[in-house]
This record gives sequence, C-alpha cells and structure tokens, in this order.
Amino acid sequence: MKFSTRAASIERLRTDCVWLPVIGGKHLSPGGEALDAETGGRISAALASGDLSAKAGATLMLHLDGDARRVLLVSFGETDEVGEKAWNESIRAAFRAAGAIAANDAVSLLHEVAVTGRSVEWKLRTQVAAGREAAYRFEQLKSKRDKQPVRPERVTLLVARAGASRAATEVARATALANGVDLARDLGNLPGNVCTPSYLGDAAKKLGRDFDLKVEVLGERQMQALKMFSLLSVGKGSEQPPRLIVLHYQGASSKQAPVALVGKGITFDTGGISLKPAAEMDEMKYDMCGAASVLGTMRAVAEMKLKINLVGVIAAAENMPGGRASKPGDIVTSMSGQTIEILNTDAEGRLVLCDALTYVQRFKPRTVVDIATLTGACVIALGHHHSGLFTREDALAAELTDAGREAGDTCWRMPLDDAYQEQLKSPFADMANIGGRPAGSVTAACFLSRFADGYDWAHLDIAGTAWKSGANKGASGRPVPLLTRFLIGRSEG
Repeated sequence: MKFSTRAASIERLRTDCVWLPVIGGKHLSPGGEALDAETGGRISAALASGDLSAKAGATLMLHLDGDARRVLLVSFGETDEVGEKAWNESIRAAFRAAGAIAANDAVSLLHEVAVTGRSVEWKLRTQVAAGREAAYRFEQLKSKRDKQPVRPERVTLLVARAGASRAATEVARATALANGVDLARDLGNLPGNVCTPSYLGDAAKKLGRDFDLKVEVLGERQMQALKMFSLLSVGKGSEQPPRLIVLHYQGASSKQAPVALVGKGITFDTGGISLKPAAEMDEMKYDMCGAASVLGTMRAVAEMKLKINLVGVIAAAENMPGGRASKPGDIVTSMSGQTIEILNTDAEGRLVLCDALTYVQRFKPRTVVDIATLTGACVIALGHHHSGLFTREDALAAELTDAGREAGDTCWRMPLDDAYQEQLKSPFADMANIGGRPAGSVTAACFLSRFADGYDWAHLDIAGTAWKSGANKGASGRPVPLLTRFLIGRSEG
C-alpha cells in the first residue's frame, strides 16, 4: 500500500473511492460538503436517511456516477472533536471497509476531523501506520499465498496547499517508519530454524548494503578475545554459534556523540537447563524482537536520512539445554570483569545484554537504550499496552515517554531504586542473575544498570508489547515507532 499527498480540489479528483469523515453523527467536513454539492446533495441525503450509525468506526459505502466512483462515509462518534481512541477505531474501520471492495486507489479526507491535542501531521502519520498495518502479511514460508490483492493499492491524502510541503515530508517519514516496522515484524515472525544468530548477522549485512551502513559481525573467537564470557555462556548449549552484530549510521558530523541502541537477540529461548513449560513455547521465537527493533529502527532512520549518528548493537544467541549448556549455580565473568552466579538459565537475556552494554562504551555514546523481551514480570505489571521503561535519568525518561505518546507506542516508567539491588546479592559471585519473584522486572533492570557506565542509559522491557498471542499471533514491530520518534526529536533538537 503506497501513500502520497496532493493539494487539489476534491470535486475534480478522479478516484475509485473517496473517504469522508462524518462528525458528530451527522455533519460532513468542509471537503465532504464540497463533494456533496458537486453530487447534488446525494451524500447528505444518505446521511439524513439514518443508514450510518453515529458510533465511532461505523461505515457506509455509496456508489456515485461522477469522478469519484464511490464514497466511503466514516463515523467518528457523536462529538465534534474526537479522542485518540475514536480516531484510531475509525481509521482502522476505514481501511477494513476499503479492503473489502475492488478499488485500487482512494483519496482520504479523514484528517479533516479535529482530534483533541493532535496536529494534521499526526493524523497523516497515523493513517499511514494504520494502512500499512492493515496491508501487512507474512507469507514468506507458505506454499500457497493469499490471491486477494491488498486494497487499495494507492491512498492519496488530500491536504491544503499551504501545508503541502510539510505534509509530504511527514508522509515520507511515516512510510519509512512503516518499512522499519515491517522489517522488525518479518524478522520476529520467522521461525527459530530460519532466524538464527547467523541469519540476523546476514540480515544486518543486507541492511548495510541497502543503506550504506557500516556493519561488523563478531564471532565466538572475537568475543572470547573481548572476554564476553557472559554472552558466550548463553549459547554454549546450542549448535548455533552466537553473534555480536554492530551497525553504524552516520548522518551528522563525526564529532557528534552517537546514540546507541542495544537489542536482545535470543533467536529461540527454551530456557536452557531451567526449561520452560511446553505450552506456548513456540512464541519464544519472539525473544529476539529487541534485536529486530534495532534493525527496524536503523532502517527507518537511514531511509529518513536523519541528521544523527546511530550505533546498533545486537547480542544474538540461541538458548538450548545441550550437554555444554550453563547449569544453575555456574559462575561466569562478564566483559566488565564482574562475576555472575547463574541461578536461572532462563534469565539469559540480561547475560547477553550486560556484555553488549560494556562493549558499546568504546563508541563513547551520548545515550544508550537497550531493548529486550526481558521479563514475564513486566507483562504482569503492565499487560500488553505499555512497554516498561527503566532509567535514572529524568530528562531521558521524559524524552522516551513523550516520543511513545506521539508515536502511539507507549511506555511507562518503572522504579529503579537502589533498594532493589539487594535482591541480586550472591555469596559466591559479585551478583546473581535473578533477584527472586518480587519485582522481577525491576531487579532485571537493576542487574543491567551495573554494566551501563559512562553514558545516559535507559532500558525498555518489551515482553508484553513485542508480539500478540492467539489466533492472530505475530510480531508487532514495537518499539520501532517509539525509538524512531525519539531519534527524530534528537536529530531536530
């Protein structure tokens, strides 16, 4: 599905279908009124008949004889100014209704609705995001693919001439973001027998070729030389060798300190010797969604050509219960020199991330954000709506929280008090890798904080937001929108 903008008169625009908002249960927007006049009042007559419910998300299709062959009326509720929930419900309904008809192109005026606290640019971006989500299909591994084409193929967002240039820029950025989200979703949806640590390394190299990024993929010998024994311990039970993947995007002066994104890339997580229950273990292919979000964000940033320097680091491994696998009670030495008692091999994400957080220090980053499907405890705390945000930096917390709200990819700040550090004490090593059941997501973040030296750091726990379960299970692509919006802000700040 392709999106574009155009500044033109709706009355003279030739298209298969025009999408018109209905406001307050009965009112057309200015563009709708103009088209209604052109059709001799047929649209307002249909509204007067009461065939369209005032409920947000209700739709009504009209067939016309003019340049616009169809009109899709979309209700946004009974108030003149709508909230974000009603807006999102309504635009998704528009794409569903449009997808069910044989219309190859459409023109949208839905953004003529006033949304509380939101700009026209935001309304354009969210339409692109909703459309691309509706169009997304993962069929790479199917022998028979869906023969029904994605419709509409093209959506034109009609804008005022005064804001046409800005609108075009926003839609181009929204398209780049959608491409990044799709990449993250594709990687997340691949099964563990395809998406291995080596596969992630190859995906990074391809991204580097496509967007002129510098890419390095470190193997076991290189990680041994760096004394990354914590990361290496996680992959010992697997036939698939671990990888440390490093990407560099330079969009600003070399003197500008980069932002670094560090992603957890456990391509399949059995739990290791601390074996997980069989039920829903298939979803542990999603344990690399942190890594996928790093690659998706790198793609979006590179396509947008943001004026920022960005480093992506992915710690990739497969956690299996082989004969060489780590055992509960084993002690390993991290790259930082700190020793770790492994009390639970299923708390492996923090073991790969801690070495990556130490490694990234060599780039002298201004800010580091790690992204990980880290703890089930975060799902218990926040459900599937917000990602968990942990940081000691108030300004950074505000930046990420605001970026999430703007992107519709929200996070919620969680505590990171020193009092929780006590739960990580070990009588045999510098620390244990778990702190018990209480505040499990907090103690996991506390563990990571011990390795985040020399830079501002934040941790995003995406265990509840990276994928959806059930009949329509699949990777969500989160938090690529949050991270990209954060980086846009940094590039323009």
